[in-house]
Amino acid sequence: MPVVAGPGEPSARGGAAGADTSVRGAAAAAGGEEESAAGGAEKSGGYRRVFGVPEFRVVFAAHAMSLLGVVVSEIALTVLVYDLTGSPLLSALAFALGMLPYLVGGTLFAGIADRYPPRRVLVTCDLLCAGCALLMALPATPVAGLLALRCLIAAVSPVFNGTRMATLTDVLGDGDLFVLGRSLLRMVSQSAVLVGFGLGGVLLTVVPPRGALVITVVTFAASALLLRCGTKRRPARGPGPGRANGTGEGSGEGAALMRYSLAGAREVLGNRRVRALLLLLWAPPMFAVAPEALAAPYAEQIGAGTAGVGLLMCAMPVGTITGEVYAGSALTAAARARIALPLAATTLLPLVAYAFTPGLAWALPALLLAGAGSAYTLGLDRWFVDSVPPELRGRAMTVHTAGLMTLQGVGMALAGLAAEFFAVSTVVAAAGVLGTVCCLVLAREVGATGRDGGGGGAGAAGF
Repeated sequence: MPVVAGPGEPSARGGAAGADTSVRGAAAAAGGEEESAAGGAEKSGGYRRVFGVPEFRVVFAAHAMSLLGVVVSEIALTVLVYDLTGSPLLSALAFALGMLPYLVGGTLFAGIADRYPPRRVLVTCDLLCAGCALLMALPATPVAGLLALRCLIAAVSPVFNGTRMATLTDVLGDGDLFVLGRSLLRMVSQSAVLVGFGLGGVLLTVVPPRGALVITVVTFAASALLLRCGTKRRPARGPGPGRANGTGEGSGEGAALMRYSLAGAREVLGNRRVRALLLLLWAPPMFAVAPEALAAPYAEQIGAGTAGVGLLMCAMPVGTITGEVYAGSALTAAARARIALPLAATTLLPLVAYAFTPGLAWALPALLLAGAGSAYTLGLDRWFVDSVPPELRGRAMTVHTAGLMTLQGVGMALAGLAAEFFAVSTVVAAAGVLGTVCCLVLAREVGATGRDGGGGGAGAAGF
């Protein structure tokens, strides 16, 4: 399942619990000695410490395998639908349907992440996606069936991503290791943007689209096998089936699941601290998609050609990976907390450079800087997991993933609509200005909830 930018894993048993307590206290002490000591302890090892956890290595490999399946299926399905229909609209719809059902899956089915054992949920989601890809690969499947199966995979994705994110707190603890683990999974997703589509295009020169979909079946099945054999069985975080409403009755399970899911979403969004963090995690990606969504028309506007389109599409992911690698390996947890809100508030500012219709020489550095600002997520991830009760984490992470993907889709659509009436350079610059204003307001709200005792720490309180 894709985690984009996403872009959407309760405690490493043993010493992680004590470490988490000290780090949480450090985050709440504005510049105190405890913060420095904890930050120094957490700095050593960086990402190497995360890969030192065997179970995380399995989760990481399974993530890479399922992500490969998603990338290959997106390209193959788009090409297949175009071959069958000759319609650019239906071909584009096959790609867009990978985002649209996130909102439905992330709200109505979010309860699955807390109501069932996480390993069972993850394996079942992978097998369901493998089954959908297998049906897509069958020659008898009509175009309407292909699009419906694409919707089903997309509806399953937020449940899978939310469950995996909540499970990361089981595997790595809810301290700094969790933050670094989340960062690694995000970087894999960004790397897929850089190389996955290119590799998929090469693959389709060797095998037909339905043959590529068979490869997708294999990658999803391999991910399911890795998770089944390489991760521990853990109990559900919330009440099991038939107990969510307190009656102990198993009838009306589907309706009970939806009520449980919606109740969780209301509880997540009803908490001022959690709501502010979610909105600040969602807002920058919503506006940041504008230059990528409009890369082709902007390249035409400045006369950069098709090579320019590729560079414009790659620049922000490269900046994102670079920023996260630096923040995760060179900065302490305390330092990442201090820079989180300033970075979140200003990460979209470089897009204002588009107002001057710069060529590639200026547009690419602006996109790299905007991408590097995404390092703010390492600080916000920590505050978010600290603010959500363990029994609610699966649903909270699922809502997070659903909102992230849905708002990115909305951002793309709005950018495209605006570009029908204004120059692309004007639209991207306006996204930078409007996005920065929104992020400033949200950063102040996050800081206020931290000062009110929300656990935002020195970074939040000092903004």
